[in-house]
Amino acid sequence: MERLSTIKLLVVRRDNIGDLVCTTPLIAALRARLPHAWLGALANSYNAPVLDRNPDLDEVFTYRKLKHLEPGQSALATLGARLGMALRMRRMDIDYALLATPEFSPRGVRLARWLGARRVVGFSDGSRAARALDLSVPLSQVERCHEVQRVFALGAYFGVDRAIPPPTVIADPLERERAAAAFPGRGPRIALHLSARRPAQRWPVARYVELISLLRARLSAQIMLLWSPGAADNPRHPGDDDKAHAVLAAARLPDTAAYRTERLARLIGALAACDAVVCSDGGAMHVASALGRPVVALFGDSPPERWGPFGGAHRVLRPASRSVADIVAGEVADALEALLAGR
Repeated sequence: MERLSTIKLLVVRRDNIGDLVCTTPLIAALRARLPHAWLGALANSYNAPVLDRNPDLDEVFTYRKLKHLEPGQSALATLGARLGMALRMRRMDIDYALLATPEFSPRGVRLARWLGARRVVGFSDGSRAARALDLSVPLSQVERCHEVQRVFALGAYFGVDRAIPPPTVIADPLERERAAAAFPGRGPRIALHLSARRPAQRWPVARYVELISLLRARLSAQIMLLWSPGAADNPRHPGDDDKAHAVLAAARLPDTAAYRTERLARLIGALAACDAVVCSDGGAMHVASALGRPVVALFGDSPPERWGPFGGAHRVLRPASRSVADIVAGEVADALEALLAGR
């Protein structure tokens, strides 16, 4: 393992926010095992802020997917920037590319080879195509594991044999201060995140309104609403502006703050400013847990044994119907009250 002490190792995770959060324990363990190695990460503009200020990385390479282009941004210019970044990475002579997605990724292997990585580490599905990997973990070994545990299994090839550390996300101090200033009064600061991609994970407006009333009555809580901004029919980035407005209008409470999070860094700062978070399964849940915030997580048809909060204080609520809409507000309030009381 001495020969690995000064290698260049690139961790590739290019999908969603929560997936990248679940990869940070592996990154921390690799840094502890290889303190003198160059350790980098390849992410996309959508999830990369998760790695801002991460102490375990020497560099983060970020590219923009065409589906994430903002109005007025040039697809040609974006592709040119991606090519320039890739060429710079090729000149770095990367020793290992670690594909930190728990499935076999032929596209990931091709990308790693194009970037000039000498060896590619990833998961194998047992297919002939998976033989393109230099080092692999059979997917059958991790199929019953949490996402954090699945990705962490790749560390064995680099001598990682420690307990899994908690996920890490570090908020921008200025973003945290701005969010803290937006709370309307005194009392526990509770964030309610309204958005969820999967229909079975979406809690109805009426439930949020009832929960706000319960938290005000029981805890004298300050409430901050967070959501994915935009119109629901936006084909690129469906948002929940209408849902947020409906909750605010029905709640009729002056001590409920609406906090638009157009940028991931702003969402991270808002979650860091809270004392506890209520949200459905998704990126915000993983970020809140990695920030050390107590989380009440609402689960529908996604499996919490794979995607639930990893470590930290949390309660997972999942009805037998596998539809989040069937979780009652009183149950959420009870779980949140117990978390804040340290039970």
